[in-house]
Order: sequence, then structure tokens, then C-alpha cells
Amino acid sequence: ILSYHLNIYAKLFRLMARYTTIAKIFYHIRKNIMSGLLFVVSAASGTGKTSLVKALLDRVSNLHVSVSHTTRGQRSGELDGVHYHFTNTETFLDQVAQGGFIEYAEVFGNYYGTSQAKVQEQLQQGHDVLLEIDWQGADQVRRLFPESKQIFILPPTQYDLRQRLSNRGTDSVEVIEHRLSCAVEDMRHFANFDYIIINDDFNKAVHDLEAIITANRLVTLQQSTRHQQLIENLITLHRE
Repeated sequence: ILSYHLNIYAKLFRLMARYTTIAKIFYHIRKNIMSGLLFVVSAASGTGKTSLVKALLDRVSNLHVSVSHTTRGQRSGELDGVHYHFTNTETFLDQVAQGGFIEYAEVFGNYYGTSQAKVQEQLQQGHDVLLEIDWQGADQVRRLFPESKQIFILPPTQYDLRQRLSNRGTDSVEVIEHRLSCAVEDMRHFANFDYIIINDDFNKAVHDLEAIITANRLVTLQQSTRHQQLIENLITLHRE
């Protein structure tokens, strides 16, 4: 009888240990992961970043682009709150002083910034967020969110980049040369990023972007959080 009871107690302790271990695993996972993933896409001017991101959003669900704040003038066809949150310099700098931006930068005389509160809200709601920003902004995000996944887009050649800048038809030769010089400087920061995509073939570049999003969604930490109940049921032995 004593041996029988000892066996029962041993099984009970093993069962308790098993459930305790499972609980600890998922507690550790929840403690060390945000609900959503943060992606950063950067590129030099004229590389096709905006077109790639737009095509990506048509193919990938639950991926939200954070709308930046800017002091740049509103262009024809642009909607406030959709393309940008348009603001004046004084208001923008007040938000900078209050720590309201994850990142901000001055580009060609205009300020651009990403709202910290809005991004954190989307991540906590389980949405994956994509920031379309320059390398300076990406560097600031990297310091605040080291777990962010950062992607840099490169053109196939300088010749192609020059053609793309020229084809806009809105800038003088001097402006184009200045933008090309700035683009070359921007591309020198490629090594700070996690992924590099060459935008030679547009469809392939979009596919590469999508592959990066998908791969990061399938890592163990993300899958364990999204499918916690399923995994708990699978790793707990159920006897009929």
C-alpha cells in the first residue's frame, strides 16, 4: 500500500512540475516579446522604397505603416493624416522636446518624425508596424527598439539611380546632382541594417520584402505567443 501511494505522489509531483515548466516557458515568452513586430525600411532617395512598400501592403495582412509627422508643405493630392501628419516647425519642435517621437530628422530643410505613442499602441494591439524612414531615423529606432527588423533598399547601379532621379522631371540638373551625392552618402550606411534588397527587378524586390516579413513572423517567440493554447495542448500529454 505504501509503495502504491508513493507512486501516486511521484506521478503527481511530475505532473505539477510539467505544468509549472510549461507556465514558466510561456511567462518568459510573454515577458520578453511585444505583441507586434516592428519593421524599418530605409533607402536613398530615388531607390523606389515608397513604391515597394505600397506593393508590399497589398500583399501582406496585418501590417501597418506608421504615418509620419512633417513640416514639409502639403502637395497636391496629399491628405493630412493619410500621407503625412502636416504640422508647423514650432509644434514639431515642441513634440521633440517632450520626447514625442521615436525618431526624427531634418531632410532638405524639412523635419520628419514618427510618433512614439502611436507606434507603441499599434504594437501592443498585436499589429505589425512598418516605418518607412531614412537611415538617421533607423539609427534612432535601433537604439530604442533593438529588436526591430531593419531593411535597406539599394538600386542596381548609380546610373539607374541617376535616371530615376532625373525622370521625376521636377528638379534642375544641380538639384539632381546634389540629391545623387546625398544618396551615395546615405547608401554608405547599408551595413547597419539586418537585410539588404536590390531593387533591380521590382516584383522580385517585393517578394523579398514579403519573405522577410513572413520569416520573422514564423520565429519561435512569435509563433509561441500567437499559438499559445495550441502549443500548450500539444506538449501536454493527454491520456484517454
